[in-house]
Amino acid sequence: MTGTRPGPGEPLLDAHLVVERDRFRLDAHLPIAAGEVVALLGPNGAGKTTALRALAGLLPLTAGHVRLGAVTLDDPSHRVWVPAERRHVGVVFQDYLLFPHLSALDNVAFGPRSYGMNRLESRERAVGWLRRVGLADHARVKPRHLSGGQAQRVALARALAVDPPLLLLDEPLAALDAGTRMDTRAELHRHLAEHPGATLLVTHDPLDALVLADRLVIIEDGQIVQEGDAATITAQPRTDYVARLVGLNLYRGQAHDHTVRVGPDFTLAVADAAEGDVFVAFPPTAVALHAREPDGSPRNTWPATIASIQRHGDNLRVQLTGAVTAAADITPAAASHLRLATGQQVWAAVKAVETRTYPVHHGEPEPEPR
Repeated sequence: MTGTRPGPGEPLLDAHLVVERDRFRLDAHLPIAAGEVVALLGPNGAGKTTALRALAGLLPLTAGHVRLGAVTLDDPSHRVWVPAERRHVGVVFQDYLLFPHLSALDNVAFGPRSYGMNRLESRERAVGWLRRVGLADHARVKPRHLSGGQAQRVALARALAVDPPLLLLDEPLAALDAGTRMDTRAELHRHLAEHPGATLLVTHDPLDALVLADRLVIIEDGQIVQEGDAATITAQPRTDYVARLVGLNLYRGQAHDHTVRVGPDFTLAVADAAEGDVFVAFPPTAVALHAREPDGSPRNTWPATIASIQRHGDNLRVQLTGAVTAAADITPAAASHLRLATGQQVWAAVKAVETRTYPVHHGEPEPEPR
C-alpha cells in the first residue's frame, strides 16, 4: 500500500470508531502518532476487541472513519471500505494464530509474500526477522514445537515483517506463564521502541500497559473515560475501574476547605483545600485497621466490616464495607495480631495527609461502590 505518510503534525492513525452491535455502541476517537505505542484498557465488554477488529478490517464501522496516513480504510459516509487482506496492518492475536502446517520461517515469510515479494526475498526477510527476535535457530520448527514465548515472538516477527504503518497487539502476553511473561515483555518493549509506525496494544493488564505504552486510553461501555501518560492516569484516576487498575481508593464528593462530604453521613478530612465537586483518592496502604476506635493524631476514622481478605503481594488486601467501601493493605503480622476474619467489625483510619483531592470534570460518572 502506498501513500500512507501523514501530513505535518497529523497523527499516522486517525480513527473515529463508531460501531453499533445489538445493544452495544462503541464511539471512540483513537489518534496515534508515528512511533507511538498506545495501550487500550478497559473491563470485559468495554469495547476493546471491537475497536481492534474495526481497525484490522474484520468489522465494518457504522459511522466515523479510519485513516492511515493519506489512505482511508473505512468511511461509511463515503462508502469506502478496505477489507482486512488489503490493509497494510500487522496484527498479533492473543492466541497468535500461527499456521500450524508451516515452519516458523514460512509463517514469517507469509506476510511479505502476500504483499508481492518473491519467494526468495520473502524468505530472506523472514530469516532476518527471526534473527532479530532471537529465533534464527528455530526457523524450521513448526508451531506445535514452540514454547508460548517463542510462538509470541514468531507472531510478532510475522506482523512486523511487512513494515506495517499500524501494528495491532491483542493481549499479546496473556497466554504466557508468569516467568515467561516478564522476559517476553522486556523483549516486546525493545521491538516496539524500534517500530516506526503506530502501535495499539489491547490489554487488561496494567503492568503490560505501563511498561509498554507511551499513552494509556481507558474505555468503559464503549466510551473513552480517561487518557494520558502513566503518571497522569495513576495520579488522578477518574472512574472506579481506573482507581482499581492503579490500586487506589476513589470517592467523589462535595468539598469545602479541607473537608469533603462523600456520602449523606460521611465526611473526609483532606490535605488539599478545595471547593465544589471533587475526587478524593488514597492508596490501600494508607488505611490502618484497629480493633477499637483509635485516638491520638487527627485522622479520618470510621467503623467498618471486613468483607474479604486476600493475599496481595507480600501483604493482605482487606475489603471493607460500612459508611464507605474501601480497600486496606496490611501485613500478615498485623492481621494475625488483630485476628482478622471475614465479618469482623474493625475501625479504619486514614490520615488527611495521605489523601489526594482533585476537581471533577463536567460529565464524569460517579465511581461505583466497591
